[in-house]
Amino acid sequence: MAKQDYYATLGVARDAGAEDLKKAYRKLAMQYHPDRNPGSKQAEAKFKEINEAYDVLKDEQKRAAYDRFGHAAFDPSMGGPGAGGFDFAASGGLGDIFDQMFGEFMGGRRGAGRGPRPGADLRQSVEIDLADAFTGTKIQLRVPTRVVCDACRGSGSESRDRGAETCPTCGGAGRVRAQQGFFVVERTCAACGGAGRVIRNPCRVCGGSGTVARERTLSVAIPAGVEDGTRIRLAGEGEAGARGTPSGDLYVHVAIRPHPLFQRDGANIFCRVPLRMTQAALGAEVEVPVIDGSRAKLKIPSGAQSGDQFRLKGKGFSVLRSATRGDMYVQVAVETPQHLTRRQRELLEEFEEESQGNAKGHPESEGFFARVREFFENGGRG
Repeated sequence: MAKQDYYATLGVARDAGAEDLKKAYRKLAMQYHPDRNPGSKQAEAKFKEINEAYDVLKDEQKRAAYDRFGHAAFDPSMGGPGAGGFDFAASGGLGDIFDQMFGEFMGGRRGAGRGPRPGADLRQSVEIDLADAFTGTKIQLRVPTRVVCDACRGSGSESRDRGAETCPTCGGAGRVRAQQGFFVVERTCAACGGAGRVIRNPCRVCGGSGTVARERTLSVAIPAGVEDGTRIRLAGEGEAGARGTPSGDLYVHVAIRPHPLFQRDGANIFCRVPLRMTQAALGAEVEVPVIDGSRAKLKIPSGAQSGDQFRLKGKGFSVLRSATRGDMYVQVAVETPQHLTRRQRELLEEFEEESQGNAKGHPESEGFFARVREFFENGGRG
C-alpha cells in the first residue's frame, strides 16, 4: 500500500511553517496516542504514521529532500537519494550526490587528495527512554568497524623495513588519464586504488589495507534535553583510514521511546489526568506525576470540564545545554461513573431533579439547546 503524503498525514499545507506543523502534530498525537485508544491497532498505526511524518517535516534538510524526491528520498527500495541509509546532513547535501555521480570525470570529489582514502563514516541508531532524555545518560555502544592492523601498525606491509613503493602505472599520481574522442578523462588508478603507492609484500593479516574488521565498544554521552531524531557526531570514531590516513566519524542517531504518561513537545510536557465527576463539580486538589520523578499538587477549580488544561510552570522538560526547564500542561478528562450502586443512583436522580431549569449550572448545554430550538423555529436554516 502506497504511503500517504506526509503533509496530508498531518493535515497541513505544503508551505506550512514550523509552528503550524507542531500544532497539527500535537493535536493528532493526543488524539491517536495508544493510551487514549487502548487495544486499537488502527490508532497505533496512525500514531506511528503521524510521528514518521513529523520527524521528516520538522527537519529542514529532510523536508527539502522529501519535497524534491517524495518518499523515495528515504526508501532504499525506491532508489532515491536516501537509499541505503543515506544521510543528507552527514553527507553535506545534494552537492555530494553530484560529486559521487560525476567525480570520476571531474577529477574526484571536492577536496579529495591523492593517496589512500580516509576511513568511512559510520552510523548507529540508539533508542532511549523519555526519562533518560530528560536527565541525560551514558550508553555503551557496540560498533562493528575497521581498526588499525596491529601486525603492520597500519602500514599494510609485511616487511617493516620495506613498505610501499611508487605505483608504476600512475607514477605516484594516483590517477590515470585516457583520451576519449575530444575529451581527456581522468580516473582513479586501478593498480593502486588512488594511493599512488603499492605494497610489494602485503601484510598477511590485513592484506595490505592497513586495517582489520573488529567490533569496538564505545561510551556515548547523551545530553539532557536531547530531542527525538538528534544526531550526535563522534569525530574520529568511524572506520580507521587505510595506511595511516585519518579515521572517519561516527554518527549516533537518537530515537526516544513513547512514554505511557507524558507526551513531549520541545521543552513542554503534556499529561492527561482523569477526574471523577464529583471532583470536577466540587473542585479538588489532585497529585500528578512529574517527569523528574517527583509529584506536584494541582488545584482543580469547581466546575472543571473535560479538556480543561492547567499549567505547572517549570515542571516540563529539560532544555539542551541550559539549566532551564519548560512547563507541564495537565489536561483533565471528567469520567462518568459506571456500575452504580442503588444509593448512588438515587443520589444522582435527586441531583438531576434539582438541576432541572438551572441554566447557570449547565451553561454549555443550555446554550446548545437554545440554538437547537432556534434552528427548528427557522425551518432548519439556522
